[in-house]
Amino acid sequence: PLAAPESRALADFTKILNPDTIIALHTQGNVIYWKFANYEPKGAYALGLKLAKASGYELSQTPPVSDNAGYKDWFIQDFNRPGYTVEMGEGENPLPLTQFGSIYSAMEPLLSTAANG
Repeated sequence: PLAAPESRALADFTKILNPDTIIALHTQGNVIYWKFANYEPKGAYALGLKLAKASGYELSQTPPVSDNAGYKDWFIQDFNRPGYTVEMGEGENPLPLTQFGSIYSAMEPLLSTAANG
């Protein structure tokens, strides 16, 4: 963990910024992962439900095979605050540009909801 320079830079930036919540954007799935292992930060599930409603994406627990694999997991473990991985779009990789409009339509209200709590 944190071996790559970009991972260390993001971790250092997060420590300086000290956010209340984070959202890691990925592709494939139209799903929001909100939990890491047995960590359930206060308010994480409730905010996750709001994000799901705003975006139309499913709120789901992170599959065990993916646990401890990313930024959201590190943030939840080290900060004990809500963190989410949002898997945008579905289909082939890389996602075709034709999906931009539908992804943007889902992400605009999701990000606004996250910013406003």
